[in-house]
Amino acid sequence: MKEVWVFNGATARFPSALFTSLENAKTWIKHNKLTGVLTRYPVNIGVYDWAIEKNYFHPTEDKHNSPSFIGSFTCASMNHLHFEDGEED
Repeated sequence: MKEVWVFNGATARFPSALFTSLENAKTWIKHNKLTGVLTRYPVNIGVYDWAIEKNYFHPTEDKHNSPSFIGSFTCASMNHLHFEDGEED
């Protein structure tokens, strides 16, 4: 497995589901009429390291190497889909 799909509800602090298949994720979201974002995450690598490896991000400041920055890092270049009431936007 090289990736998983992670669903974050619009008001959630933490993910509510992980899927190995995009089709299963979309079916679950549609069935439950959910609003939020479904994002494809790489497995066995942090998003920070993945983004650097893919040349989506380049640390340019000291703070970019801090644990708090790395631990909260996200990347808009990750494949993601938006849903409103179960329907893809």
